[in-house]
Amino acid sequence: MKKIAVIGLGYVGFPLAYEFSKKYDLTGFDISKKRISELKNGIDKTEEYSKNQILNSKLFLSNDEKDLINQDIYIITVPTPLKKNNKPNLKPLISASKTVGKYLSKGSIVIYESTVYPGCTEEDCIPILEKYSNLKYNLDFLCGYSPERINPGDKKRKLTDIIKVVSGSNKEATKIIDNLYKSIIKAGTYVAESIKVAEASKIIENVQRDVNISLVNEFALIFEKLNIDTKEVLDAAATKWNFLNYKPGLVGGHCIGVDPYYLAYKALKKGYSPKVLLNGRKVNNSIPKRIVKSVVKKSKELNLNIKSSKVLILGVTFKENCSDIRNSRVIDLIKEFKKICDHVLVHDYYADRDELKKYYSIELKGNLNHKYDIAVLAVAHDNYLKIDFRKLLNINHVLYDVKSVLPKNISTLRL
Repeated sequence: MKKIAVIGLGYVGFPLAYEFSKKYDLTGFDISKKRISELKNGIDKTEEYSKNQILNSKLFLSNDEKDLINQDIYIITVPTPLKKNNKPNLKPLISASKTVGKYLSKGSIVIYESTVYPGCTEEDCIPILEKYSNLKYNLDFLCGYSPERINPGDKKRKLTDIIKVVSGSNKEATKIIDNLYKSIIKAGTYVAESIKVAEASKIIENVQRDVNISLVNEFALIFEKLNIDTKEVLDAAATKWNFLNYKPGLVGGHCIGVDPYYLAYKALKKGYSPKVLLNGRKVNNSIPKRIVKSVVKKSKELNLNIKSSKVLILGVTFKENCSDIRNSRVIDLIKEFKKICDHVLVHDYYADRDELKKYYSIELKGNLNHKYDIAVLAVAHDNYLKIDFRKLLNINHVLYDVKSVLPKNISTLRL
């Protein structure tokens, strides 16, 4: 029986560890003592697994790196965020590679799942594995890359229901890695020609979505000036069979809002300046300011004093029905409102209060039993669709529906 260690037990790593633990001797490792403690008590903050599922699993959970010794396969699933200058932050990936390198033994295989630019695994990570293990790549140990395709909050498409792209450093590695994932992925696998191809396939999945959404966001900005309802235009256009029905909105999260910068970084290193990709990012990053500008304009029309108005932001996670706050563009929206308003309150059913305060200095003080002058439905959590906005808002009010999910006669503005 293979012994597998999954390094990083977040939104990607824990579901992977859970599924592999059904068939293999599995060690789940995370540097966070809090995360390991929560999981040992059956608490999954990502809300993907129940207490009973976790406690009844065969997972061995640890934050002691010594438990990584004598493993056959290491799967690295740590985050790959951005620095403040939008350059790749490989610190977690480099750190995980150093840790694994210390415990790597002859015959072991290291698989990376973290989203990176093409070439990162072989150019940045493998040299670290060689340095810290004193072993030779493709002689003493093998490597592979299988991009994560987890969709947090999606109850229909789970890990095992999504085709997994796999790749290996040679034919032997590819065969072993392909069979490994086939043992848990019901949807099957797709074997990429190389590690670089697998890396590139993952990153363009999200770049494509980012660029398409930026186009629709630009439509919305144009239609606002033309006094045309964007949703009505999109609904009409969607009647054609080949129309791609993307929706406007805030584009954040750990994938769509990050991956374009990883590809741009690599392209610039190779002497090419990506225009469509980076201009799409500019459009999507401009949306929080455009929303605030629209609210200010409407408030003036209604003779609302924007500075003294009570503003409620509904939802702060990066997507609906999910607790993930990483790279949420709602944070930018809140910051923009706080520049001009004295009373900005935030509410969310899913976000972790401690994490919000720690990373963004934002407190969840919004109360749905109070009255507000301005409300922004920023994230379409299912519970928010049940709100009686007539009771939540004063008679003279502005309600901005970012996702265009409310009936038109309820919302004052929508993107």
